[in-house]
Amino acid sequence: MNGAESGLVLLPQPRSLRMDAGTLRLRQGARIVCHGEPQNLVPIATRLQEAVWETQGMEWSLWAGSAEGDPLAQAVLTLDASADLPPQGYRLLTDTERIRLTASQPAGLFYGVMTLKQILRQSAGELPCLEIEDCPDFASRGVMLDISRDKVPTLETLFMLVDELAEWKVNHLELYTEHTFAYRNHREVWAQASPMTGEDILRLDAYCRERFIELVPNQNSFGHLHRWLVLPRYRHLAECPDGFDWPWGGRSEEPFSLDPTNSESLRLIAELYSELLPHFSSRKFNVGCDETFDLGQGKSKAECDRTGKGRVYLAFLLKIYELVKTHGRTMHFWGDIIMEHPELVPELPRDVVALEWGYEANHPFDEHGAKFAASGIPFYVCPGTSSWNTIVGRTENCIGNLRNAAENGLKHGAIGYLNTDWGDNGHWQYLPVSYLGFAAGAAYSWCLGANKDMDIVRALDVHVFRDDAEVMGRLVYDLGNAYQKIGHLVGNASLLFHFVHASANHRLPDTVTEDTIRATMEYIREVTGPLSRARMAREDAALIVDEYANATRMLLHGCRRALAIRTGTMKQPEERRALAEEMRMILGEHRRLWMMRNREGGLQDSVRILEQRLKEYQGA
Repeated sequence: MNGAESGLVLLPQPRSLRMDAGTLRLRQGARIVCHGEPQNLVPIATRLQEAVWETQGMEWSLWAGSAEGDPLAQAVLTLDASADLPPQGYRLLTDTERIRLTASQPAGLFYGVMTLKQILRQSAGELPCLEIEDCPDFASRGVMLDISRDKVPTLETLFMLVDELAEWKVNHLELYTEHTFAYRNHREVWAQASPMTGEDILRLDAYCRERFIELVPNQNSFGHLHRWLVLPRYRHLAECPDGFDWPWGGRSEEPFSLDPTNSESLRLIAELYSELLPHFSSRKFNVGCDETFDLGQGKSKAECDRTGKGRVYLAFLLKIYELVKTHGRTMHFWGDIIMEHPELVPELPRDVVALEWGYEANHPFDEHGAKFAASGIPFYVCPGTSSWNTIVGRTENCIGNLRNAAENGLKHGAIGYLNTDWGDNGHWQYLPVSYLGFAAGAAYSWCLGANKDMDIVRALDVHVFRDDAEVMGRLVYDLGNAYQKIGHLVGNASLLFHFVHASANHRLPDTVTEDTIRATMEYIREVTGPLSRARMAREDAALIVDEYANATRMLLHGCRRALAIRTGTMKQPEERRALAEEMRMILGEHRRLWMMRNREGGLQDSVRILEQRLKEYQGA
């Protein structure tokens, strides 16, 4: 039986759930008995103690030893290394007398408490009698946040998110970093970015460990270093100091990747690793090395012509690997470039981990997973939340992408699942837009069989937005499908985003008509109409309402802008005045909302295009 059939909504749904007759009536002043080593049990038991208080208003005390003959014992937490349970697994049994939770590892006991917390959230004074047997499909179930384009969250925001991810049984967190760690000797790189400091990382690492989440260091080390290489001090390290041609056409006037043939490039990376890595307790390290678009177009051209671009890439990757090994870490790296040169995969060390990423619902996780499996190289599947370049997400693509990754990761023996959340082109999406993807990814990576057909709308209402009015789950899901209504789909983005981001000279696709634009606007208004009726039991409930209100303004503004372009009214003074008024409201709210969850650095980059739109309307 699954949670839906039982009437319980759980996120993620457990592998096995059996409902029994009867209920357990909860009592004020009851005991949580810890059976096992107190140093491992007490922090976990304290989570249950807090959950009972939060959901039932009851004070339960902690006790150690045996619960035999103790009439006050209503919960027994047993940590037994000899228990016949898989790693991270647990058994939860509730009968008419008490709760019994057993695990062979502390992590399993913690996950059992998280499940129990969600059951308590749906109970008033009594619990249903049931038995749950549960364990994960993927040993590592991660989330990666982009803190380089352009949001660097406050520690308070990260702590809040860690608490939520831990409840959903996520156990791996990365902060994607290009230039947003405060390296001592490189102030000019991060001066405007409000970066994470060493102390920030130490505090976050400790907070994660207490919740059985591994905070994994992340520093891109080859491509995506334009924030460094545009500066005079580092420009000589660039593959193409004066720009390069994009593989899809067009040109960048800025440098992008390190020159792998320059020994100073490796010395810079070595210095960064030596400063960054001591702040993390994890023995994993994501060095990036993706999308080296300019490789072979500049200083490494002669070497690439002589030995091949793939081999030049691999040679530098192996030098990075040796650096990582000196720090006693396991190197993770994005697998896109090596996948373009499969003949070189056998030369990779067998103790690296490749990260197979792709963000469309039809990404070839099956084909690529088979190649990695055949190579013997351990790998993760890395889908995404589909939130970036969208304003409000792409729900159908998100669900399809996340499920595809889980299915084919399991099929081909992936050792982990990393759900990515990017911030391309200004990071305009607000954090709650990513919650649907975070929740679905957590569920699919925990147990796909039990969660493949989960009711994500209901789960969002109960365990994410905690909305008694049952407004937010449906609103978030449906608004995230607005991208489908406009009449034209684009990869890795929503056209609704481009309506705002692209200049007025950008040609609209022929399939985007006046009728499809008006129909999309009507859909957006209809879906967001109930927003004010939400009753979220969250401290940031009012903020979430404001975030979705401004996201809606931005969507409707983009549609109005597209309509003005399509109908030729963009040049009319009254239309430009109306667009300018809307944009001033959007800009003001975007700045205010940014500061509610994030540091100031990056904000000016985020609003730059919005300010350009305002100047266009004003005729500047």
